[in-house]
Amino acid sequence: MITQESLLAEIARTDTQMMILLESLSDEELVVPCEPGINPPVWEAGHVAFFYEYFLLRHLYGVEPIMPGHDTVWDSFEIPHRERWEPGIVPDKTKTLTYYRQVIKETMDRLSAGNGLSDAELYLGQYVVAHQDMHLESLIWCRQTLGYAAPPWSAMLTGAETRAIVPPLPDADIAGGTYYIGMPKLDDGSKSPYFSFDNERPGFELAIASFSLSRTLVSQGEFLEFVEDLGYERPEFWSAGGRYWLRKVSRSHPAYWAKRDGQWTVRRFNRIEPLTPSAPVIHVSFWEAEAYCRWSGRRLPSEYEWEAAARSAEARKFPWGNSPDSLPADLDAKHLGTAPVTAFPEGATKDGCLQMMGTAWEWTTNQYLPYDGFCVDLYAYMSTLQFGTHKTTRGGSGATSGSLIRNSYRQAYHPDRFDVFTGFRTCKDAP
Repeated sequence: MITQESLLAEIARTDTQMMILLESLSDEELVVPCEPGINPPVWEAGHVAFFYEYFLLRHLYGVEPIMPGHDTVWDSFEIPHRERWEPGIVPDKTKTLTYYRQVIKETMDRLSAGNGLSDAELYLGQYVVAHQDMHLESLIWCRQTLGYAAPPWSAMLTGAETRAIVPPLPDADIAGGTYYIGMPKLDDGSKSPYFSFDNERPGFELAIASFSLSRTLVSQGEFLEFVEDLGYERPEFWSAGGRYWLRKVSRSHPAYWAKRDGQWTVRRFNRIEPLTPSAPVIHVSFWEAEAYCRWSGRRLPSEYEWEAAARSAEARKFPWGNSPDSLPADLDAKHLGTAPVTAFPEGATKDGCLQMMGTAWEWTTNQYLPYDGFCVDLYAYMSTLQFGTHKTTRGGSGATSGSLIRNSYRQAYHPDRFDVFTGFRTCKDAP
């Protein structure tokens, strides 16, 4: 249950992590190249501050604009992507961080006043913090994209344990039945106790047929078998969309893999390491995941099958139960997908599926679409611009904040993308 104290702690956490991510890069590194999947880190700080200011400070408290005339600079759907690099349009680091610090201070001062907060304050507070959590993850994948160092607090794993070959585990048999999908609505109309984004609402019950789901994410060792079987060169495994994507990228293995002196390596941030068979394959597009499934005689789960397996019949909030306290998962840039796919057994689902939360966003078969009865929340573009063109991923990644993720959470990525922390698990229909 969110409280005044816990909300303030969450704002302090996201603020601290954002400052570490910015301050651990040199001024030269902050001047990132203009690429489709990333933003200038300094602009991200201004955008996050604008979100706090616009949706919390102005909406609830009537605060006047703190940086007048800059709403169209900081609103991501007003400023074209390329213009975010323009020094004549976007303020410099000093001005931006001064604005950011003032917004955070004003937010903390307002939310600290009095004893307790209203439902609106608690809901909007969670809303703006969750938005900042999203941008913490994008700042982390920016580092991966550009080959920068991992976040300073990360502890990426290396050594013999990560290079061991993990024998495949038997599938988990998921019983058919009626499962709850999405987030419930409270009868009293309050929103803060079951915070969610508009794309998770309204929740509903759905009949799902029994199926078998892999207990682990597909590992690098398993995916290597597909690569060495010339899977990228065999069109029978690729859909029409996949073949079109392959022609564009001209690739025969995942993006950050390379063969050096006869040995497969993987680039993780600024480190080149030997491929680790037990670690999950990450940074693969939907098309690569789909092709692997066809090669292996299996398929990707639907997002509803994924959620049913993660929640079980009890409609758990997390794979392991309803409490987020221990977070037995690779989240918060802890290991960033370097732990074996069999790690974190204490975070398993009721049916024994591992790492359904954290480690890697998991591709599903579904186009990203609204649920029946969908209503737009405060920020009209939080979900709507991706409807119909993106695929739904589930579960969060090693770079996702633990306070953001839950079994009902839906993330949208274009099927072409591989720069984000995406992986997958496979399934098959029950006999």
